[in-house]
Amino acid sequence: MGFQKDSFSERKMTSIFERYLSLWVILCIIAGIVLGKISPGLARYLDGLSIYVNGAPVVSIPIAICLFFMMYPIMVKIDFGEVIKAGKSGKPVFLTLFVNWAIKPFTMYGIALFFLGTLFYNFIGPDAVDLVKMPFGLDLPVSTTHGAGAVVMSGGVKMLQVPLWRSYLAGCILLGIAPCTAMVLVWGYLARGNDGLTLVMVAINSLTMLVLYGVLGGFLLGVGRLPVPWQALVLSIAIYVALPLAAGYLSRRWLISAKGEEWFKEKFLHVLTPVTIIALLITLVLLFSFKGEVIVSNPLTIVWIAIPLFIQTMLIFGLGYGLARLLKLRYEDAAPAAMIGASNHFEVAIATSTMLFGLSSGAALATVIGVLIEVPVMLMLVKVCLKTQRWFSSDV
Repeated sequence: MGFQKDSFSERKMTSIFERYLSLWVILCIIAGIVLGKISPGLARYLDGLSIYVNGAPVVSIPIAICLFFMMYPIMVKIDFGEVIKAGKSGKPVFLTLFVNWAIKPFTMYGIALFFLGTLFYNFIGPDAVDLVKMPFGLDLPVSTTHGAGAVVMSGGVKMLQVPLWRSYLAGCILLGIAPCTAMVLVWGYLARGNDGLTLVMVAINSLTMLVLYGVLGGFLLGVGRLPVPWQALVLSIAIYVALPLAAGYLSRRWLISAKGEEWFKEKFLHVLTPVTIIALLITLVLLFSFKGEVIVSNPLTIVWIAIPLFIQTMLIFGLGYGLARLLKLRYEDAAPAAMIGASNHFEVAIATSTMLFGLSSGAALATVIGVLIEVPVMLMLVKVCLKTQRWFSSDV
C-alpha cells in the first residue's frame, strides 16, 4: 500500500498517490469539468460505449475496465486462508458485521432522506429532475409512472425522469451499503491497528457484499420509491465484486506457486500499489466531465450531498468505536473495527450507480462526492483514534 516499513510509532503513507489523494481528487474534478466544457460530446460518447440488452445500455465498458483495475489490486492482496482463522478474533469481526449490515445502511437512508428530501429540498429544487436509466429488463411505454419516476424519451432512448433529490438519495444509499475494503487498510495502518485483523475483515466484508449488497440495495431503493433493477444489481455485484475477487484469488495462488510468496509481496504487489488510485482518478474525470454543468450552475450541490455523508461517517464511527470500548476490545482491534464501517467502498458504489442509473445521473455524482470527503474525514478520525488509545487495553 506504499507504507513506510519502520517502527510501529512512525507509521505513515509514503506513496504520493495516498498522501495527496484529496488533492488528486480535486484536480480530477476540475479536469472533468473543464473536459465537459471543452468537449461535451466526449463523455456522452464514452457513456455510449456500453453492452446493450434489449436496446438499453447495461454495462458501461470504460467504467467497467476502470472499476476492475480499482478492485483487482485490493482482492489479490487478500489471503482467504486467514478468513478461516477469524474465529480467534470473534468480537471485532462480529462487531464490524453488525454495524456494517444491521445499522449503517438504515442510518444512511434515514439521514440522507431527512437532509435531501426535507431540509435541503428547496435548495436542490422542488422541480429539479434527473434522467436515469430504465431498470434493466423493464420495458415500459412512454408516460408510464414507475416508482417516483416517469418514462420519457431522451435522445431516442427511454429514460426515467425522477426528482433530482431522489437520485442523490440513491447514490447515498449505494454508499451506505458498501463498507470499505480498500482504503481501510490505509486507515487501520495509520491508526496503529491490527493489520492482520484488518485484512481478515476486508476479506469477510468482500464475501458478505456478494450476498447482502444487492439485497439491501434493492430493498432501500424500493423504500425510497426509486427503480429497483434487481437483475442489474446482481449483474453489478458479479462484475464489480465477484469477477475481481475470483481473479485475485486465482492469480494470487498461481503467482505464489510459480514465483514464491516473497516475490509476490515484494515485487508484484509493489507494482500494483498505484493502480487502484489511478483507475479511480480516471473514473472521476469521466464522471465529472458529464456532471460539470450541474456543478458549475449550482456549486452548492456538493455541500448538500456532503453534509449527510459527513454526519453518517461520524455517527457510524462513534457507534462502532463506542461499542468496541463496551466490548473491552484491545485498541489495535477497536480502531480498524470502527473505521471499516465509517469509510465507504466507493469503488463499488461508483460502479453500481453508473451501471444502474447512468454515468450522468445524480446518483453517480453523489457517490463521487463520497470520495471527495472520504480522505480528509478519515484522516481526522485516525487522529481521534491515536489520541484516545488510552481508552482501550493494548498489547503494545
